[in-house]
This record gives sequence, structure tokens and C-alpha cells, in this order.
Amino acid sequence: MPTFRPLLTFLLATAVLAGPAPGGPTATAATRGGDTGGPDAGVETARSSRPLAPGLRLDSYDRLERDRWLRVDELTVDLGTPGVRAEYLGGNGPATVADLAAHHRPGPGRRVAAAVNGDFFDIGATGAPLGPGIRDGRLLHAPAPGAGAAIGFGADGTGRILDLALTGSVTLPADPARARPGDPAGDSRPLLGYNTARPPADGFLAYTADWAWGPLPPAGPGAVPVAEAEVREGRVTAVRSPARGTPPAPGTTVLVGRGRAAARVAALRPGDPVTVSAAVRRGDGGADPLAAALGGRAALVVDGVPQGHDGEPNDAAAPRTAVGLARDGRTLRVVTVDGRQRDSGGLTLTGLGRLMHGLGAHSALNLDGGGSTTLVAGRSGTLDLDLENSPSDGTLRKVANGLVLTVPTGAGPATGCRVEALGGATRVFPGLTRTLTATGYDATLGPVAPGPAADRPRWSADPGGSGRVAAGGVFHALRPGGAAVRARCAEAGGAVHLDVLGPLTGIRPSTRRLGLADPAETGTFGLTGLDAQGRTAPVEGRDVRWEYDRTRWRVGEDGRGGFTLTALVPRATGRLRATVAPPGTPALTTELAVGVGLVDEGLADLDDAERWRGPGAGAAPGHTGGGLRLDLTSGARGEAVAAADAPHPLPLPESARSLGLWVEGDGSGGRITARLRQGDGAQVPLRGPAVDWTGWRRITLLVPASAERPLALDRLSASAGPRPGALVLDTLTARGPQVAAAPSGPVVRDPALAATAAEVRARPWRFAVLPGGQSAAGLRRARAEIRAERPELVVASGDAPSSAVHRGVRFLRLDGGHRTLDGGGLERLRALLEGIAAAGREAGTGALVVVQDDGAGPSPVDRKEAELRDRLLAEFRWATGKGAAVVTLGGPAAAVSRAEGVLSVTAGRSGWLLVGADGAAGGGAGVGRGREWLSVEPRPGGPAPVPGAGLRGRRG
Repeated sequence: MPTFRPLLTFLLATAVLAGPAPGGPTATAATRGGDTGGPDAGVETARSSRPLAPGLRLDSYDRLERDRWLRVDELTVDLGTPGVRAEYLGGNGPATVADLAAHHRPGPGRRVAAAVNGDFFDIGATGAPLGPGIRDGRLLHAPAPGAGAAIGFGADGTGRILDLALTGSVTLPADPARARPGDPAGDSRPLLGYNTARPPADGFLAYTADWAWGPLPPAGPGAVPVAEAEVREGRVTAVRSPARGTPPAPGTTVLVGRGRAAARVAALRPGDPVTVSAAVRRGDGGADPLAAALGGRAALVVDGVPQGHDGEPNDAAAPRTAVGLARDGRTLRVVTVDGRQRDSGGLTLTGLGRLMHGLGAHSALNLDGGGSTTLVAGRSGTLDLDLENSPSDGTLRKVANGLVLTVPTGAGPATGCRVEALGGATRVFPGLTRTLTATGYDATLGPVAPGPAADRPRWSADPGGSGRVAAGGVFHALRPGGAAVRARCAEAGGAVHLDVLGPLTGIRPSTRRLGLADPAETGTFGLTGLDAQGRTAPVEGRDVRWEYDRTRWRVGEDGRGGFTLTALVPRATGRLRATVAPPGTPALTTELAVGVGLVDEGLADLDDAERWRGPGAGAAPGHTGGGLRLDLTSGARGEAVAAADAPHPLPLPESARSLGLWVEGDGSGGRITARLRQGDGAQVPLRGPAVDWTGWRRITLLVPASAERPLALDRLSASAGPRPGALVLDTLTARGPQVAAAPSGPVVRDPALAATAAEVRARPWRFAVLPGGQSAAGLRRARAEIRAERPELVVASGDAPSSAVHRGVRFLRLDGGHRTLDGGGLERLRALLEGIAAAGREAGTGALVVVQDDGAGPSPVDRKEAELRDRLLAEFRWATGKGAAVVTLGGPAAAVSRAEGVLSVTAGRSGWLLVGADGAAGGGAGVGRGREWLSVEPRPGGPAPVPGAGLRGRRG
């Protein structure tokens, strides 16, 4: 573990530089949500906010907790704002939230501002909601027993968390067998279900045309008697066979008798009078009518107290949807939390309750989560809705219902103009272009009244600035600097600020290899440019010249600043060559390999099963040759009782989409799991189906698109099913599109980074970088060479975190002993924030160097933490004009590069680096934005550093 030491104490190994201990988060990061501070409090790492309408605001933010990343979308609704309504969404059968919102009719002069998924539903069966539902004051469906938790909204718009239960009756003709003189003419019985998805097995139920989920619920297991009668305008029209199960026609109620009630319904005859009444009873005793209600499950906050759900079946970390209300019911918060993803690990019910309480909810209710969690919201000036969260299924799931927020839309004159760059990219290179759009909006943030003036924005840019804008909203960058581009939407104006970067020095595709399964599939990719400081911006289609085989491929634009690839033949490989040539600048080219058609590639034939070691693992005859046996004859049901570790990790092809495996089944119901590991060591389990067959069958295990490449398989395991057994596995393959090898090209040398010995010695002072992991002889040789060079500091492996300033450079050593999601990321982030704040306020400090370990195994720093660190350092550099660098110890190979102006120096696991520094400029532009302040020279013992590896294009 590295620290920073004066040369003398380094050589003597007797002391370390001391510095202030890392502290808590600074003002640049907030602890917000369910945490109240303390050592385990998470840190907010990013936030965006936009108004949707008067009274509605959407905040989206990322957080780093001790054991997970979180992405949260929070919709704040002021229900006291005139015209703002929360309404029941759906009621027409299963559909995605986006489709439900698109078909919602909010009424004249109103629009949908946002929508979220709602109640738990009868998944895998009817698909109907399990809780209550009220729309426009009318009961649509009553809850199943025990599923009455709901959020309700009164006629005044205020909300409350309630418990609702069905109260209803069915009045039948008097039973002649039981009638006595003087009895009422009708026989009133309690109604136990009203459009209910999971009704009780005994009693009277009613279904109307509001039942929109196909056939009526089946009778369930067992021989439960069932009878059905159709009722219209208070009279029986038909007694029908329960086998029909068809939903009622408009105006018709189907009365269902189950169990002991079946005979009473079966005895009805056409013309008999029957009356059905249904309503809901509120658990709080309130009598005011509800305009809308939506079912949920599990109270999260009750009377201002977050509820604990530890140990409950649904308390695992998962994607979540929740609603919360302030004490007075006038402030509603709708929250979604992404989960089951590397970028967001989800929350438990207990954690969700703490989050809602921290957001100010006096009462809160859990709605359906998992793959159902979906939030869509609008943008000013348009009726379109955007998907805001990242559903864990990868696609939008069909759900039963939801909650929709509607607001007035005046379609009045423009009061504002939203100006945006294509794809949100506000950077551009000299000589290239950026497409801009302008959308007018009225006082409600809705669309403006139609007309020619609203449809044709008028564009302008500052005279003499960094570029000019054409009438169609295309900005042409001319020279580095800032540019304010304005648009007039009728009489309202808006603007966007663009940064024109330095001259283009390189281009690269977002992926070096892109594969398609077949011609019906479309692939997407982007093209990114870089300037000399490593600052990046996307390159648009009008600035690119493509060369490729047009008989095999078609390249188009995706409308968001990127590109689409379509294959014209079923099987082919090839390359796309892109050339970008800004005026007065040498042309730059880059290539990406493409392919279409799925192929199988062998990973392991499992003939060497004896080398796969683990409990319950052994060799057995396979499908062809030898196989791997996983013995499940012991252990509890569901427990993983057999596992086999591969002799060495088996790398997957970069384009792999699935694994194939032959399995000899025994009908035991056991399940196979293939464990993959990502480049950072994180596990990705691929779970197969229950083995309910006998004999050999080939199964497919899908590789998630979100899994971070490279991937390698390191374990095959099995969990026991309903009964013990043994499974035999054979011939493991990976299936994916065929793609040629990724192209490589010459790298443009960056003389300011990879320098000669003379260039390094010309710097005002020098420090050495000595990684760990070397042999004893190599370490002795490196120390002797360092002693001969007499650097003023040594950055080396082996000591605790520290922070100190030396000759205008603050060195910040971050602890690499724990992985990002084992608490290490949170502690490193807090220390980094403190170091950035200190370096920023110190007048005599001209640069900040962050030092971290890589080590021989997977890096303790995951992708998101590394990206966050680099973003914070880039923001520090451009805000202060001071230098910034990251020194990594023990990487695979020595390398130097830069991105967003932040230098990256990696010392390989052998040899050492000598670095010349000039941090005495005291934070002026000469350090941060002018000449470079570091030069690096590799020393013997390892490969030479690769300058700008992977960051440069090829000169054409």
C-alpha cells in the first residue's frame, strides 16, 4: 500500500509523511435520503432536477452507500397546486406504464405529467391487481382478503395511506325452502369479492365489465362447487356454465357463487330480481368519498416512524416503488429505486422506509417493485413521456395499473424556450457541428398554441464568439472557448451554453467490436472525439465520412447523436472505417469490427472433470466422452450442495450472449448455475431452469447485457430441487455474433507524459513511483536505482493512507484495502472530497495527486467509483486551474494517459517510474490549462509505458 515519503526516510524505512486523517463528506456531496449521518451514511454523488409542471418536480440522483450504488428518482407533487391531480392509471388490462400513460384520458385541457407503476398483481395467472382500485370516485375492484393497503385521494386532492375493505351485499329472491311468513321479500347475503383477483373459495362474488383481465379467476385446487349467473338491470338474464369464465359484457354483472353459495346461484332463473351493491370501508373510520385509490403492500412509514421489516420474505434488496405523504397529505412523493444492477443494488423494505422517512414522509406505502418498477415523466413543451429509471428486466414489464399525475395545459402563448443539444452533448470541436433544438412551452410548461411562430425558432450566437449558428439550429464551432446560443420561440427566449474544446486530436468508437444476431437486429454505437487534454465530445453524422461494404451493411443515425448498424445479409464480418476531417486539420480515422450471425465457441468439453474441484463434484460418463457429475443426494432443499471450480477461469468471447450446456437430467428439479466473474471480480450468476426431465438435454443460460466485459466462467454449481439426485454436465459453449478481431492502429505519442530522462530531469523536482509485487532481487535493484536518482519523494506500496503537500503538490494516498462495495468506496470518496477541498483552498498548492493500489488480483475500485473519482478530479481541475493526476500502483503494465485533463500514471508490477513535477505555479493557468506539469520516464524491470493507450485516433 503506497504512501509518500521523503527519500531518506524511505530508504531507512523508519517514517512516513503525516497528514490530516480523512474526514466526512464536504459540501460538494450530501448525505440525503434515509440516512441521518454517521460512519455508515451514504454520499450523494450526482443529481439532476427539472420541473414537470407547476407543483411537480423530478429529482434524479445517485448515491454511494457502504455496500451498494443506488439510483433514485423522486417525484415531488404539491397536491395543493390548483389543477394538480393524482389519478388511478389503467383498468383496461395488462400493459406497460408507458402504454397505460399514453392511453390515459386526463380530460379536456389537461395532460399527463408523469406516471408510475402501481399495485401488486396476480402475476402468472389473471394478471389482475390484488388490492383496491378507485377511479373518478368509482370502485373498479376490491382487494383480496388482507390486501387492502392503499393510497387514496379525496375530492380536495389531498392524499392519505389507508386500509380499505370491501363492504357489499347481494340481494336474492327469498329462498322458498327457508322463507317464513312476514320475512322480507329478498334474501340479503354479504358480498365477499368484487372484481377480485384472488377471491375466497366460499361465498358470493361479483364481476363487472371493469374486470379487464380476461377469463374470471378459476375456482382453484379442489372440487369447489361454482355457479354463475348474468344480471342486467337488476334481473337475471342467464344462468351460465362456470366453464365459460368469460368476462362480463358492458352493463352486465356476473354473480358467482362458490362453495356453499354455488347452489343458491344455480337455483336462480331468468327474470329473478338480484341486486348487487359494493363499496369500500376505510380502516380509519373516515366517511369522505375517495376520488382515487391505488392498492399497495407493506407500510413503510406510519405516523412519522419508519417501519422495520427485517426477516420478512420480501425484505431482500430489490428494485422498489413507493409513495409517501406529508402529515397534511398535501405533499406527495413518488419514489423509484433501481435494483439488481451494478449501477444500483436496490433497497430492502426497511431501507426503503428509512429513505422515505428521510425525504419527509409522515406515512408511506410500498408499491410493486422488482421488474415492475417504472417511472415515466414529461418534458416542458411536449406531451411525450420519457422513461426515467432503468427497469431491471431490461425492458418494460406489463403491469396491472399505476398512479398518474395530471395537470392543466393551457396551450397558450410561449413563456419559455427549452434549448438543448442533440443527445445532451454541449461540447464540440473546432470545425465540427452540433445540432440544437428549441421547444417552446407555455405557463404550465406544456405545449404552446400551434402556429408558424412557435414552429420556427429564430437562432443567434454571440458575435465574435467561438462559433456561429445556422437557421436550422446547427452550430458550427470555429475556435476554442465558450459559446452562448440563443433561440426565440415566438416571443419567448432560451439559451444553451456550448464548450468548444481544443482541436480534434483523436477519435474512437464507443465499441471496437459490434455483433448482430441476424439482419432483423439493429446495433447502436457512438463516435467520440478527443482533444490534446483528453476532453471528449461525440461526433455527429454530418461530420463523418464512412467507408464500408454497402452490399452487406447499412449505417444510419439514431437521432440522439449516435449511429445504427443494420446487416443486409445473414452472415458476414467486416469493418467500418470512419474519417473526420475538420477544416485545416489533418484527417483522423478509426475503425470498428462488425459481424452478423450467431456462432458457438467451445469453452470446456469437461473431459477433464477430475480437475474441477468442489463439494459433490466428480467425473462421470458424459454426452460425448467424459462429463462432470454434481451430486445432490444430501443437503436441504434449495441449498447449493454441489459445486465445481474450474481449473482456471475460462474467458468468454467478448460478444458472448449466452452459454450452452448439455445436462443429463434425473427429474429431481435441481438447478444449474454458471458463475461468471467480471473484470473487477464481481460475480454474475447465470441460473438455469429446474431439471424436471430425464436424459440429456441442452440448456441455454443468457448472459446479461449489463454484465461488464471481460467475463470469465470460474464455477459450475447445482442446487437441490424437491428431491435429491445427481446431474451430469457436458460440453460448455459460448454463443454470440461472429465478429472479426478488433482493429488497432498507431498511437499518437504525448511527449508531455512519456518523456526521456533529460525531460524528466529538467523539471523543478522529481519523485519516484515504486509498485509492490516484485521479487526481492527486483526490489533491491529498484531501490538502488532510486537512491542513485535522488528523487525528493517516493510513492511506494506498503503503508497506510496519508495526505501531505510537497513543493506545491498535494499527495493524497487512498486506502485500497477494501473493495468499493465492502465499504472501501465510501471511505475513499470521503477522503477524496476532503483532499479536493483542501487542494482547492490552498493558495500555494498547484496540483493534486491521488494514489491508489491496483494489486495482483481484481482491482478494489469498481468502474463506477473510478468514473466518479475521475469526474471529481476533472471538475476540480477546470474549476481551479490546478493540475490533477491519478497514480495507480501495481497495474498490469506501465502506462500514461490523460482524460478530461486529468493525468493517469500506472506503474506496472515490475520496474518503477521516475516522474518530473512542476507544481509550484500555485494553481495558475500554467498548471491546469497550459503546459503540462508532469513528465514520466519508465525504468528497467517492466514494459515501457503506453502513452495515451486507447485514447488516440490514427492520422489519415
